[in-house]
Amino acid sequence: MRSRNKHVAMVETPDALPADAAAAAAFEHDHVLSRHHFTPGEHPVVRIEHLNKAFDETQVLKDVNLDIWGGEVVVVLGPSGSGKSTMLRCINLLEKPTAGHILINDVEITGTAKTDVNKLREKLGMVFQSFNLFPHLTAKENVMIGQMKVLKKGKAEAEAEAIRQLDAVGLADRADFKPAQLSGGQQQRVAIARAVAMHPDVLLFDEPTSALDPELVRGVLDVMRDLAENGGMTMVVVTHEMGFARDVADRVVFMEDGVVVEQGLPENVFDHPVNERTAAFIGNIADA
Repeated sequence: MRSRNKHVAMVETPDALPADAAAAAAFEHDHVLSRHHFTPGEHPVVRIEHLNKAFDETQVLKDVNLDIWGGEVVVVLGPSGSGKSTMLRCINLLEKPTAGHILINDVEITGTAKTDVNKLREKLGMVFQSFNLFPHLTAKENVMIGQMKVLKKGKAEAEAEAIRQLDAVGLADRADFKPAQLSGGQQQRVAIARAVAMHPDVLLFDEPTSALDPELVRGVLDVMRDLAENGGMTMVVVTHEMGFARDVADRVVFMEDGVVVEQGLPENVFDHPVNERTAAFIGNIADA
């Protein structure tokens, strides 16, 4: 009888590079691929080295290497099942990597029991496909609750921050509305306000517009665009919104079959892809 407990063999990966060596190598690799304004001696905020992730016998991520720089907007594209969302969920340990290294500000968060996941997620905000708002709380209270419970802010301070962030996403007049009284686009903008109110080092977006009706997408993208252009926020965005990627990204990363196939400046990836798989994907999207 065949065993039902099949597993992919563990992948052996090298040790994580020392911080200065990793930063130097990342600069050499990335400075021609991104609009980010690099400074001498700068280190990436996020380092992903030889990341692998398997679910039972399915290898979802295969030796992924990627660096994210402070203030950079990185848009990750690729077909469904390419590993984009899994990589994002590994960054904040919603998924535990099978092998490899993830470092936040040069501190390794993988392969160690010392990582305080709750403290880590203070630094890594995330906006999901589904809005995940508390239905019994108002928009303002949804933005306040994490500040009070995680950051230990007082009610008045949390309320003031919530109102600021709701105003920034165009929902100050909906502060006292509950989620059921808001459209899907408005709920997603509340979710963005909630994430930004925590002042994370990095904000992760997992296909934030995919659950929205087409007429509601633009409002959410406009909020994200403003964050990118005026907020100085470090953002990693998994999306199928090609216009947003072309206009807003400092760097576009194309993934397929669990690997980073190509990355570079948006105009290069979209107009002059060097990999035929990237060209085929962009061509298919353009023809859709």
